[in-house]
Amino acid sequence: MESPMDGSKKNSIKDSAAGSPMAPIDLTVNEDNLKRSVESAKRRGILIPTFRQMKDPDAHTPAKVKERLKQTGLWDVDPANLFRITWKNQPRRSGGLFGSVNAFELPRPLTGVRARIFALCGKWFPTGAHKVGASFGCLVPRLVTGQFDPTKHKAVWPSTGNFCRGGAYNAQLLGCESVAVLPEGMSRERFEWLKTVAGEIIATPGTESNVKEIYDKVAEIRAARPEAVIFNQFEEMGNHLWHYTVTGSAIEELFNDVKGPKDRFAGAVVTSGSAGTAAAGDYLKEAFPRAKFGVGEALQCPTLLWNGFGEHRIEGIGDKHVPWIHNLKNTDLVFAIDDSVCMAMIRLCNEPEGRKYLKSAGTADSDIEKLSLMGISGAANAAMAIKMAKYYELTENDILVTVFTDSMELYGSRLAEMNEAQRARGQGGYTETQAAVEHARYVLGLGIDGMRELSYYDRKRIHNLKYYTWVEQQGKTSEELNAQWYDRDYWENVHKMAGAIDAKIDAFNKMTGLSE
Repeated sequence: MESPMDGSKKNSIKDSAAGSPMAPIDLTVNEDNLKRSVESAKRRGILIPTFRQMKDPDAHTPAKVKERLKQTGLWDVDPANLFRITWKNQPRRSGGLFGSVNAFELPRPLTGVRARIFALCGKWFPTGAHKVGASFGCLVPRLVTGQFDPTKHKAVWPSTGNFCRGGAYNAQLLGCESVAVLPEGMSRERFEWLKTVAGEIIATPGTESNVKEIYDKVAEIRAARPEAVIFNQFEEMGNHLWHYTVTGSAIEELFNDVKGPKDRFAGAVVTSGSAGTAAAGDYLKEAFPRAKFGVGEALQCPTLLWNGFGEHRIEGIGDKHVPWIHNLKNTDLVFAIDDSVCMAMIRLCNEPEGRKYLKSAGTADSDIEKLSLMGISGAANAAMAIKMAKYYELTENDILVTVFTDSMELYGSRLAEMNEAQRARGQGGYTETQAAVEHARYVLGLGIDGMRELSYYDRKRIHNLKYYTWVEQQGKTSEELNAQWYDRDYWENVHKMAGAIDAKIDAFNKMTGLSE
């Protein structure tokens, strides 16, 4: 179907370097700011990695950086850790280099389905979550063009959790000051760690689903503080591009590593959040045209499924709106996962009594030890994969892939809260019997309810919801909204920009004199 836009508007989308309002990622250079950014990076010894290096770090990371990483902790605030923004870090807390894609196959005694389900593991990124990559994709294009000057600007990171953590961490590595904006109801671990890297933390009302309150605070900051540069993950195409380029290729590589002679790539599922990870679906649709791609949310806030709203407990995903960077044309299914499923799964997989039960049910000790790699949103992703396997009646020769954004390392306080609440109700502690009951009910009992396979017009309906947030409230144009749907080049032009950004990064590194 052709776009309703005229030819001149189509051309403006393609000309990304021209600074057009409809350019996928603006690469216009501010020479004065760029000079100061280069001098700052030179003074701090900051070498910036390219998308090419994040996709294949072992082959492309400079030898001097590898030597430095051998002495560097995974979470250390050291510029060398910029080269650990990859799915391929050795799973070590300190001194690791690079290997294959960090992933984990969910054991069949846990999932109860015939299909093989794999999850990319975000725990082995700096900060313990893959959002450090998404924030890098937003910040670095502006840094290497001089649009962001670390000597005078502050990076503002609006988020429901991990994005502002990753953004503040990256900003500190790059010598920038940060303002983290996130809901006050997020886990204690998030706030405690943020205090170590963010110059300023602003807690907004609510929890995961209170995204508008974050937007409102950002609008206040933008109006009152000229030094503030907003990096809104829900609209930043750098977030989309990072996941398309790095996460999408990692999933393809994982499949090629684990597949047998008769296996096929059946599909992938992710929770929405900012919809950055959903960009991997664009990549996978090109690599595996027959595969299915699903996007999920909380049943308690079913915006994609039912245009609904509400509060939920799946930390790290935000809703009540459709992110600007979500390409709905590549979404085949939407899922709404009950809070109770996620909370039951993390208890089952992490409480000692839950692990004893899983062992008695046939789960290997080696698999049980890896279950803590799955955080709360990871549990939602696992549930979606189980539901997709049942919906399509997948077999042993079908492989599904999902993503564990973070691990239980960031949610220990939530387990403690659930145990305290259970004891307060006079129910005692968590038991093997409770584990067995909740496994049967919330995991093995997952059905194909609360999900929809999307038609063309279902996709268009969800896409059109962007209008109310982005055009009416956030200053986007209806012309670009239409371009996202009708212009087949719109998303392709975003995906092509990794090479152009890499060229800017290479030029920046050359100006600092730090590149080999």
